[in-house]
Amino acid sequence: MTVLEQAVRTPTAPVASDVRDHRRRRLWRLLAGTLMALYGIVSVYPFLWMVSGAFKDEREVIASGSLIPEHPTLGTLRDTFVLLNVGDYVLNSLVVTVGSLLLILVIYPLAGYAFSVLRFPGRRALYAMFIAIFFVPGVTTLLPLILTMDQLGLLGTHLGLQLAFANGSAPLAIMLFKTYYDTIPRELRDSARMDGCGEVALHFRIYLPLAKPAIATVAVINFVAIWNEYIVSGVSLSDPSTFTLPLGLQRLLSQNVVEWNQVMAASLLVVIPVIVVFVVLRRFFVSGIQGAVKM
Repeated sequence: MTVLEQAVRTPTAPVASDVRDHRRRRLWRLLAGTLMALYGIVSVYPFLWMVSGAFKDEREVIASGSLIPEHPTLGTLRDTFVLLNVGDYVLNSLVVTVGSLLLILVIYPLAGYAFSVLRFPGRRALYAMFIAIFFVPGVTTLLPLILTMDQLGLLGTHLGLQLAFANGSAPLAIMLFKTYYDTIPRELRDSARMDGCGEVALHFRIYLPLAKPAIATVAVINFVAIWNEYIVSGVSLSDPSTFTLPLGLQRLLSQNVVEWNQVMAASLLVVIPVIVVFVVLRRFFVSGIQGAVKM
């Protein structure tokens, strides 16, 4: 092979290889995009069907397969909210969820600060225990939880549920706050202490204002979990007047005659608050998740 032939042929191999790699990457991107689109359609279609059914009457829900209501009406939502006492279920869910979140957002930022900043005997072992509890299936602790609530006279009460949900959220909430506090520069803490800040002032004046992403993350995760919780509430609550929204929805489904448009309207009422909370806090939520990944 002459020098000229070698000079001409040498660049062709990498160029051909680059073309093949580029085609392969395009093929994989096309395949991944197609699968994602199919998954999105499969996931979103039931939600759209539920929204559509909430604005249909009973006849149209059964007879029509169209996503667009022929005669849209707000009567189904009104009847579901008023006549079927779904408004009471919504109020009960708000009481349980908001009360639980208040306990979580008051207690666990302090616990996260203690594990991140303070140095005390057994700190690592205690933190490891909290993380280990995170991997214990919740159903295994259901019976002890119910027995404890009964012994304390809290079985069947919203306060009992609030305490139970706040307790169950401890491992994840403490981990998120502790991990986020670890990212705050130590120099900032040392400077505040030189200015006379004690531990309480340091937490509430320095750390907590900087932890908005962690607060939003903990709030969103626990709001969704508590708002949709069914098992503990179903075992604990027996009086229909105390039922939360998931229990009320199950009560609608257990009737002799199920009106599916009302079931879809009630399901829509379950979903709306979750969407609103996520939309409002999504920016902080993403930042908080990114901070937690850095642990």
